Amino acid sequence: MMISFAMVALGGALGSMTRFGLGLMLFRDGFPVAIMVANVLGSFLMGVFVVWSFQKGMAHLNPLVMTGFLGGFTTFSAFSLEAYTLFERGQVGAAAIYVALSVLVLLLGLVAGVMLARGVWL
Repeated sequence: MMISFAMVALGGALGSMTRFGLGLMLFRDGFPVAIMVANVLGSFLMGVFVVWSFQKGMAHLNPLVMTGFLGGFTTFSAFSLEAYTLFERGQVGAAAIYVALSVLVLLLGLVAGVMLARGVWL
């Protein structure tokens, strides 16, 4: 059990640092591009990894990669804050577009990852 906690902690630290670095690279004034990119990419990677880990008998890595790294890399708490901030600034249209695009594209990212992984590893 302690090994699983350590795996989540290590993965979470690496994922959070990666998201922070992405934020520095993709900083755009106004629209939260970096958080959207992190959530889309993280959803895609989640789709790929969930298929790969179970097909290859590597599910023991799920705490490190899925809960830890991808949990730290993607973030709906930041998503919620960014959406609310847009709304609070009076950018209601931008907030609605951000929420709708995020949910749609995140789901598409996950589906694409699952389909890619199934096509590659089946």
